[in-house]
Amino acid sequence: MAGGLVLALATPGFTLDWTHSVERTIWREDWALVPGGLRLVQAAIKGSGAGVDPGPGARLVEGWWVWAPEMGVVPSVALAASGATGGGWRLCSGGRCHDLGAAAGEPLVLAPCAAGGG
Repeated sequence: MAGGLVLALATPGFTLDWTHSVERTIWREDWALVPGGLRLVQAAIKGSGAGVDPGPGARLVEGWWVWAPEMGVVPSVALAASGATGGGWRLCSGGRCHDLGAAAGEPLVLAPCAAGGG
């Protein structure tokens, strides 16, 4: 992968979190690796405000609005790395975390590796 970053995850899923650029509210998503790509299993926000409204069916759990978004499997997830939001994303899997996209640059694309690791 030219100019790219490849992370091998220890589990078939990961958590992605970030701070909303306007409301400064923490947003968290749990993703699963499934046949055909990635599936968003659960989303949660710590509060609400402009652009950070809880989704349908959200329930308040220990200070987080938590819900299961109704979304199909996607082949990849693109993260726009503008550098203008004051931070990037934190991707955690299997007890290990990585900070991604804090500086301006090309969008980061999260996608499963092809069978055979390539």
